[in-house]
Amino acid sequence: MLLVLCVDLDDDLGRKTDVETPVVGRDAVEAAAVELATADPEDSDVNVLFEGCHLADSIIDETVEVAAVTGVDGSDVAANRAVGEEVDRVLAQLATGEDVRALVVTDGAQDESVVPVIRSRVPIDGVRRVVVRQAQDLESMYYTIKQVLDDPETRGTLLVPLGILLLIYPLTILADLLGFPGTVFGVVSALLGLYVLARGFGLEETLDSTVARVRAALFTGRVTLITYVAAAALMIIGGVSGVEMLERTQTAAPAPVGVVDTLAALVYGSIQWFAAAGITSSLGRVTEEYLAGEFEWGYLNAPFYVLSIAAVLHGVSAFFLGEASLEYLAIMLTGGTLLGLASTLSFAVVESWSERRTDAA
Repeated sequence: MLLVLCVDLDDDLGRKTDVETPVVGRDAVEAAAVELATADPEDSDVNVLFEGCHLADSIIDETVEVAAVTGVDGSDVAANRAVGEEVDRVLAQLATGEDVRALVVTDGAQDESVVPVIRSRVPIDGVRRVVVRQAQDLESMYYTIKQVLDDPETRGTLLVPLGILLLIYPLTILADLLGFPGTVFGVVSALLGLYVLARGFGLEETLDSTVARVRAALFTGRVTLITYVAAAALMIIGGVSGVEMLERTQTAAPAPVGVVDTLAALVYGSIQWFAAAGITSSLGRVTEEYLAGEFEWGYLNAPFYVLSIAAVLHGVSAFFLGEASLEYLAIMLTGGTLLGLASTLSFAVVESWSERRTDAA
């Protein structure tokens, strides 16, 4: 038996009509195609469904069945999984003793990405891609371009870099008037580079979700937004302080500074600022968890751990720079370790006592 399998990977059939999938049977597929064409005459999946019916009518030397399967809109992985599940249901409904082979009908390369999933379930004799004939003529070029530019994803892919390139000439004229022409090419190159990297790594959704979280934090009064900004400022100050300490160390040293002393100078100059940033962000997070009703005593370990690590690093860096004695190093190492252990033990005991009190109540 030959199974003509019409694939709609992004589930236009299910989203735009009331048809339940998978659709099995030539008449049922034709009815689904008519319903989809009525709902959206421009949808290319209409042609896929009608092509499946046409192929079934044109093959007369063997038993043919037509079916339409759909995925989901969004993730390709989820769509492929959904198509595989519907193919399994179609094969179960056929209930034939004959060997089943499939002829896959799609409307483009994106839908054909599911072919390996189908092949893992049934042998595939071929793949038929449906192309609308008038879309290849010059008379439809305007319509095709309009449809491409109406697509938000395509519009962002094509128009953003094109717009940046078109800005080069007017920005160059402006830069010549202001006397710094090289800046324009650097800025334009940076913009193009950032855009290409964002597209290459798929950061659009990440950036959108980050902006959405920041907007939600602004309107819901989240404490972490303020503490993270303050922590970022403290880390910037710490970086500058570390570089200044390195410069002073290099100036005071009679010989070139080695790798160990370089690292020690950077840590010694910045560790107090980094520790302040860590404590600020961790306290903001603890406050947020408390306000959300998800507070645990173990969360309070974070600022003490930051202090412990900062004490150890400060002692080690100061010792290597000759700013502290061996006794000071021993005190900082011991004090940092004991502080971490004491906080862990204390909050564990408080957490255990709190749980027993809750159970007793």
